[in-house]
Amino acid sequence: MSLRPVREVIRTKATMEGAGVKLERAFGFGKTKDFDPFLLLDDFRNDNPSDYLAGFPWHPHRGIETITYVLAGTVEHGDSLGNKGRMGAGDVQWMTAGSGIMHQEMPKGDPDGRMHGFQLWANLPAALKMTAPRYQDIQSGEIPEVTEDDGTRARIICGEFWGQKGPVEGVAADPNYVDISVPPNQKKRIKVETTRNAFAYVFAGAGTFRDSSEPQAVLTEKAVDAAPVYDASNHSLVLFDRGDEVVVQAGPEGIRFLLVSGKPLEEPVAWYGPIVMNTQAELRQAMSELQSGTFIRSS
Repeated sequence: MSLRPVREVIRTKATMEGAGVKLERAFGFGKTKDFDPFLLLDDFRNDNPSDYLAGFPWHPHRGIETITYVLAGTVEHGDSLGNKGRMGAGDVQWMTAGSGIMHQEMPKGDPDGRMHGFQLWANLPAALKMTAPRYQDIQSGEIPEVTEDDGTRARIICGEFWGQKGPVEGVAADPNYVDISVPPNQKKRIKVETTRNAFAYVFAGAGTFRDSSEPQAVLTEKAVDAAPVYDASNHSLVLFDRGDEVVVQAGPEGIRFLLVSGKPLEEPVAWYGPIVMNTQAELRQAMSELQSGTFIRSS
């Protein structure tokens, strides 16, 4: 096994989106090569309803997939194709915007006013930029959970992990998306396919991730224990270099994080707001269609 070096630890930045939703952005609008095929990750958690109830009113998307994972509160959504629904705690929605969609997302808190969720954007390859839009709505109970003997728990949203397969299927980036909780003071070695770009986003507790002094270094258990460490706490994103294993050591309160990996598309990115294409000409065409009312291709 080869330990993935830690390329960078990033702290989230406070951001405002939609009609005034306060959230924390882990990455986005830059470094597309480092995170390819992923484009953006937002953590929208808040205990103050006035900071999120204005929501994300009608807006367009084209050329990407948006993945919304709700932990607390609810998100009501609707779109220009007549779809509507409601996501609750533990639910996931994987939306393929494809050729174009207009939609809105309106968060509401739980009985105590708490709202918490994540939205991840995944890029679509050029061949699928103009595919027909579609949804995969996954209820919490459909997401498999695995608990290991040491108490480490994983919810597998997409991809294969620890012998289980997540319910989201047919996604262009072929991602693995797993919600992992490691108990206090436990160390865990986690396999990640070498060909994938990968990151961990910590959203509860704290711990350390082992670093490799040499990329692709093959490490024994003793060598892993001696490897350098990077601290990662709540609101920290750990971007990994290549290798096939991640090692995390939970702190006294344990650690919970999203572990996300995907095969890079290695295609040019032309990006303006919620529209991501391959060329500036395609972006200009999309904006022209928005203005002329011809943006939506499907009904």
